[in-house]
Amino acid sequence: MKVVLKNTQDILSTIPALKYVDEDWGQLDDYSPHPPTQFPLALIDIGNLQYSDIGKDRSETPQNRQMATGTIVISVASLKLTKTSARAPQTQKDQAWAIWDIVESVHTKLHGVVVGGSAGAMMRTAMRKVKRDDGIQEYEVTYTIGVTNV
Repeated sequence: MKVVLKNTQDILSTIPALKYVDEDWGQLDDYSPHPPTQFPLALIDIGNLQYSDIGKDRSETPQNRQMATGTIVISVASLKLTKTSARAPQTQKDQAWAIWDIVESVHTKLHGVVVGGSAGAMMRTAMRKVKRDDGIQEYEVTYTIGVTNV
């Protein structure tokens, strides 16, 4: 899975709007109001993998082979510094809504892409807003991935 993390990071690093791309090790947890990151950011996490046995290959180590299906969660976050109310100036709205352009760029770069190793294509399956009380606007985008012969 290391190759999946590295290649996903390499792909996301090509998005000019992202100032920080890393594996999620809790950078946005318990560091309020100053997390050890730059914004906007993308954090990569392997959410959950389910393994099943597919047989033996005596030429491989380990001999018992498996396949896995799981999730890769991309957290996209930015500081929410401006408002988007109906009467706010358009430039403020554009700046505040820029996170949606980043979420779309992440999707464009990752959806359907094979990120290496024995992994299949990443397919977006969910997205959710993370409720926060520290001025950080965060969305988690979940991709499903299949891995064979592991």
